Amino acid sequence: MIHAILSLFLCQLLGEALTRTLNLPLPGPVLGMILMLLALRFIPKLAEIMRPVAQGILGHLSLLFVPAGVGVVGHISQLGGQAIGIMAAIVGSTVLAIAAGAITFAVVAKWTGNMDE
Repeated sequence: MIHAILSLFLCQLLGEALTRTLNLPLPGPVLGMILMLLALRFIPKLAEIMRPVAQGILGHLSLLFVPAGVGVVGHISQLGGQAIGIMAAIVGSTVLAIAAGAITFAVVAKWTGNMDE
């Protein structure tokens, strides 16, 4: 478990260091996630080590939304004047995310030959 968590933090640290050193227009954690994906792809043993920790994190993913919810409630007075824009962004991004998921599902189903006709 310690090795898996250390791997996560190491990838994030490397991502942060690379984006700051190379002045990349990409958040460090995103680059770290790409590095983790590459490591998982090319080091199969790492995937076995990461699986229990990843399942544990995903099992408690809803807890990660608590700080964001508290932040919104804490600043609700400042957000009130921007409610229409915020609602439009939420609805628009939700529709786009669902559409992207559906299109991706259809493309992958077509590639794998699992398309219902």
